Amino acid sequence: MTDLFNYRRRATSVTRVGDTPMGGQYPIRVQSMATVSTNDTEACVAQARRIIEAGGEYVRFTTQGTREAENMRQINAGLRSEGLTTPLVADVHFNARVAEVAARYCEKVRINPGNYVDPARTFKHLEYTDEEYAEELRKVEDRLLPLLQICRENHTALRIGVNHGSLSDRIMSRYGDTPEGIVESCMEFLRICKREDFNDVVISIKASNTVVMVRSVRLLVDQMDKEGMCYPLHLGVTEAGEGEDGRIKSAVGIGALLADGIGDTIRVSLSEEPECEIPVARHLVDYITRREGHPLIPAKAFDGFDFLRPERRVTKAVRNIGGTHVPVVIVNGIGNEDFEGDLRPDYIYTGSQRPEAVDGQSYIVDFQTYDGTPGTCPIFPYNAMPWIGSIEAPQKFLVLPYGTPTEEYQACLKVHPEVVVVSVSRHANRQGEQRALVHEMMNAGLTNPVVFCQAYTHGKAAKGDLQLEAAADMGALMIDGLTDGLWLMNDGDIPAGELASTAFGILQAARLRTTKTEYISCPGCGRTLYDLQSTIARIKEATRHMKGLKIGIMGCIVNGPGEMADADYGYVGAGPGKISLYRNKVCVEKNIPEEEAVDKLLQLIEHDQQNQISCFGS
Repeated sequence: MTDLFNYRRRATSVTRVGDTPMGGQYPIRVQSMATVSTNDTEACVAQARRIIEAGGEYVRFTTQGTREAENMRQINAGLRSEGLTTPLVADVHFNARVAEVAARYCEKVRINPGNYVDPARTFKHLEYTDEEYAEELRKVEDRLLPLLQICRENHTALRIGVNHGSLSDRIMSRYGDTPEGIVESCMEFLRICKREDFNDVVISIKASNTVVMVRSVRLLVDQMDKEGMCYPLHLGVTEAGEGEDGRIKSAVGIGALLADGIGDTIRVSLSEEPECEIPVARHLVDYITRREGHPLIPAKAFDGFDFLRPERRVTKAVRNIGGTHVPVVIVNGIGNEDFEGDLRPDYIYTGSQRPEAVDGQSYIVDFQTYDGTPGTCPIFPYNAMPWIGSIEAPQKFLVLPYGTPTEEYQACLKVHPEVVVVSVSRHANRQGEQRALVHEMMNAGLTNPVVFCQAYTHGKAAKGDLQLEAAADMGALMIDGLTDGLWLMNDGDIPAGELASTAFGILQAARLRTTKTEYISCPGCGRTLYDLQSTIARIKEATRHMKGLKIGIMGCIVNGPGEMADADYGYVGAGPGKISLYRNKVCVEKNIPEEEAVDKLLQLIEHDQQNQISCFGS
């Protein structure tokens, strides 16, 4: 059972992957995937070498057909001739025969339950009797058993990799587009592995939606525990994108699970060169595992909290914080900072300095400075609680570390519903302490909103580290439904505007608050059918002003319409130099020449927006 407050890695079996085992007491492994054609041996060896030099411990290649699977033999030989023994992984979709070939030449094979036996997803609802469904499961077994035998003979590990975007119509028809369906898609294959005593297995459940990804993995671990399974887990947020947004989104999803001890290998999927993924993954792993052996946090979970299906904590709103309001953003400043567009924080803390008023901006000041000026509200340290009742203000903030005597602060909060709690921690496992405080409040029946204050010490050159750490620290707190606001602090030279932008990005990555266009873009692989990175750059530049849109940019059809199912628009590789455009799940134009496709996408978006304006005006 997961300990919500104290970090320890989940106990798993060991899976042998060449000379780099995973699970058990082995360190959490980091990996990436090649983006060049698997038929180009020289390019594959060169790219794998760069990934390995960056610290990658596994390298994956797409194997669309038997030709690519056969060529894994040459890639493997090329790397071994250089003295590189890093395990290679073949990525297989749609063709079970390809997996059987690749298993002879790779240290691990990844198969996708959504398309290993079942046909490609068409979003059609299918009706099955129980007998017909059982027959479909027998087909799964018939196709999987030969692969298990080949893997056993060649000491090849198997990754059962479920993607939210490629669930089969069979699973969708019976379970719906739900985390439960994602888990069952995986468990069908795992039960066969367990019965056949094939144990060199690793599992992954990935989604571009961090909430779906985290909840699905939690449910999977719970189901495996019930069925006596303890296989290691591979973590990743698929189609996370690139740049800061891709890193933040990955850190929210992967960090939420790593912080709960879940995960034995990770991949940060960025739409960039694959070696760029490795330092990001390594920093995440190192940052989270540093908590190991931390001082015990003695806390009791709230009985009404459901770890597997969490809902937002019930709070009483204080102005625009809590209740049904989206989480707020707070940063430190003096009140005249230059913030980017809509990314102005909801509150600026100016300390003992009276702010320079900006229309519509709210400020937080030290309680000794507060004089009732409109737009300002006082903040109290926990040892100044006796003064809370002596100051008249419609909204107050109380900085509250875990371990504050419960009788004192709980009595204060019950009398003062106008107080917003600011949760702070200097513990080695800050997330555990901050969780503990909110659970303590829930156990006491308190409904005051809670803002999590995350403080770091990074220079501007290390802004990327701050973004990863803050996103990872906030991951589970947001997924658990505990977050009414994020106060991001840094003792360094990172400007307040960049801290605010990061805070908004973290909230958006957890689907809590949308402030800018979201790009759901795949990292690319040997299946990619166009120049992914330059296309993403063009689309982002042309649409970054369109607040609130979700745009999917997919290299091929494997996860295309499924993984971007909640996107407003999709740009998907349909063939060499050909693009198909989607509005939601519906393909609206097929096989557009690549050189015309970005303009066609922009025309589609502009046409829809003009129609919306016309409808609104009428």
